[in-house]
Amino acid sequence: MFKKILVPISFDQGRDTNQSIEIAKHLSDDHTKITILHVMEQVPGYAATYMPEGYIEDSRVGIKTELSALAATIPNCSAEVVSGHSGATILDFAHAAGSDLIILASHRPVMSDYLLGSTAHHVIRHAKCSVHVVR
Repeated sequence: MFKKILVPISFDQGRDTNQSIEIAKHLSDDHTKITILHVMEQVPGYAATYMPEGYIEDSRVGIKTELSALAATIPNCSAEVVSGHSGATILDFAHAAGSDLIILASHRPVMSDYLLGSTAHHVIRHAKCSVHVVR
């Protein structure tokens, strides 16, 4: 069994977070710590000026509330919301937390993913721990 499982959660359409959570539960025991993580991408300065005042902080609070409610339904689970580039931030968080497994939902790749790369692809290539990709 794994000791520390990281489950990045994306609220993008087409991502099945329930399946990731179920896999984390299945691969854990009473001593496993599960962390669900949401990475808030940085909003470019030019776009931020068009957003209502407090929008980003209000979004962070809403996401944290939703993740905390989800974490409360999972034994030994905590919720974290961080800011940054998704792929790099997931890897940094996993390394700092000592995660030995990342369970990551992914969408079916499209042509732009082959040219630009996707978050799952980046995490798979650079993770120092096991990665389980859910489709």
